[in-house]
Amino acid sequence: MARVQLEHVTKRYDDQGEVVTAVDDMNLDIDHGEFICFVGPSGCGKSTTMETIAGLTIPSEGKVFIGDREVTNLPPKDRGIAMVFQNIALFPHMDVYDNISFGLRLRDYPQEEIDRRVERAADIVQLEGMLGRMPEEMSGGQRQRVAIARAIVREPDVFLMDEPLANLDAKLKVHMRTELQRLHKELDTTIIYVTHDQEEAMTLSDRIAVLNSGSLQQIDPPLTCYNEPDNLFVAGFIGSPSMNFISATVSENALETPNFSLEFDPKTVSGVGVGDELTLGIRPEDIYPAHEKSEVPDPSGTIRTQTDILEPMGDEIFAYLLLGEGETSMDQEQTTDDQLLMSIEPDSDIEEDEEVQVVIDRRNIHLFDSASGEAIVHKLEPIGAGGPTAGSEAESDD
Repeated sequence: MARVQLEHVTKRYDDQGEVVTAVDDMNLDIDHGEFICFVGPSGCGKSTTMETIAGLTIPSEGKVFIGDREVTNLPPKDRGIAMVFQNIALFPHMDVYDNISFGLRLRDYPQEEIDRRVERAADIVQLEGMLGRMPEEMSGGQRQRVAIARAIVREPDVFLMDEPLANLDAKLKVHMRTELQRLHKELDTTIIYVTHDQEEAMTLSDRIAVLNSGSLQQIDPPLTCYNEPDNLFVAGFIGSPSMNFISATVSENALETPNFSLEFDPKTVSGVGVGDELTLGIRPEDIYPAHEKSEVPDPSGTIRTQTDILEPMGDEIFAYLLLGEGETSMDQEQTTDDQLLMSIEPDSDIEEDEEVQVVIDRRNIHLFDSASGEAIVHKLEPIGAGGPTAGSEAESDD
């Protein structure tokens, strides 16, 4: 069984006399057959973590297990893994068959076994009839499938994929994501996939491991990371466009932000008291024009804003809203407290530089500790029937 475990893995480098920690006390337990995505910004440690699993990098501290074996100091060839890289790196002078079978021929496999494995791999990645082609005669997606087939023929315990779709165009990426999901089902093996593209991570993985500055921030199913992020970093990184963040202070009956207030009873959230400094998080799809208030399960009071920029995306429009004075210029620095990003329907009649009143769905408000960044709560208690409307900027619905 291809279970992968990392126990307190740390990797440090000496960079001109300065110690740089690329991976910091990493603990992971990946079950057999899981599709796990390592996701995070550039330099977060995701590729170093994968290279440690592969044996391309030896950890400074900690242990690596694949199956029942500790493999911390074993070379890559003895770990039962196969890798697919961003750089496809096919041999240009070899046809598809020879590229796929190259590793098997190096290991002196019988020709009959080589033929069996190549034909099976070609069938899995839909390369039938292409085994005689040269790489220059193939599209980018076909060459990527050759690289995947080259990994499949090794029949590894674990597939390691380091941004294999990064060089493909947008349409081909979508197609190859589907191919990888189908491949995972057919092979029933463990896949560890590195990407900076959170959309890939959300669509491909059973669980996402979110990394930042060498530390594991959260490892959970995609929708858990989206709906219940453990901290501000995960909340801001998972989701496109990103979550809105606004600083807030707890009063006796509200969350007071620099430009509006939301009704809030601190007694409904454990560990929160009057005077606490919090960060309020709300996703763009949970902000609505005020005229849609009746359709929002638990709306706030109306909040006055002014539209700044509209970005039509086809199936939706991203509306950048200004709070406060509603003015901006190239010389005026805006903060997250002064603006909101709202997702609206594509047929909306909202225009730029227009005053717009909006409401927030309180069900989907996230609260974070401003000092530590840790999540406190992901839903607020509903406002009681007949209770006052929220917001110092609240308007009547008449």
